[in-house]
Amino acid sequence: MDTEPTKEANGKNYPSVTGIGRDEHVGMVREIFATITGRYDFLNHLLSLRRDIAWRRFAVRRMRFFSTFRLLDVATGTADLAIEAAKGHPGVHVMGIDFAPEMLAVGQRKITERGLAERIRLLQADAMTLPFPDGSFDAVGIAFGIRNMPDRLRALREMRRVLVPGGRLFVLEMNSPRSRLWRGFFAPYLNRILPVIARLFSRNPAAYLYLVDSITHFPAPPAFLALMEEAGFGNRERYSLTFGITSLYIGSAGDNEEKTG
Repeated sequence: MDTEPTKEANGKNYPSVTGIGRDEHVGMVREIFATITGRYDFLNHLLSLRRDIAWRRFAVRRMRFFSTFRLLDVATGTADLAIEAAKGHPGVHVMGIDFAPEMLAVGQRKITERGLAERIRLLQADAMTLPFPDGSFDAVGIAFGIRNMPDRLRALREMRRVLVPGGRLFVLEMNSPRSRLWRGFFAPYLNRILPVIARLFSRNPAAYLYLVDSITHFPAPPAFLALMEEAGFGNRERYSLTFGITSLYIGSAGDNEEKTG
């Protein structure tokens, strides 16, 4: 098991996600997201070559609202998925939650600037214990946040709990591509090019080495689909995006079929 710390030239280091306990993991993630807000959106777009925007739009286009007309955006960060969903579904209201107030502050400014404050509300909350009654939302989304949660099964069960019967979960997450050709490109990009860019633009470049570590150790798609099944999601689907670098996972509350993409 790889437990080497994630190190940077400025002396900052974070331990590997494979070698720490739940409380340490939570504290580390909280610190990371408190220190990278300044260039967070810029670096997300730069490091993904702006594909992160297309990935969110792809997920939003597959959302359907039929009962509550409400979306919960878990680990909303700076509210990019919440904003995209509000733009794509004009009749829907969005609740975004995150445990990092620094990220929420940036998200709130973006929401206000876009005139969406009446339709998007942000709340500081923990994904492990969502502060909403059962069956509160038609859809739950989480974009690039599930890998930061030490107890993913508990988080998935909470997301299922707050869905109406027939509601759907949408999980966007990066993973190592299955193709040997793309792994040959993706691994050097993550381990060599990304850290250089992070050192140029971030005051906490070690946070982006943590990002590499969290992507590398995220479960392969079949394993994550199995985790969704264990959490009670049916009709499970996976869409492979940008040569397998990112996946969109969809699961329903109340169905029992499985599909893979």
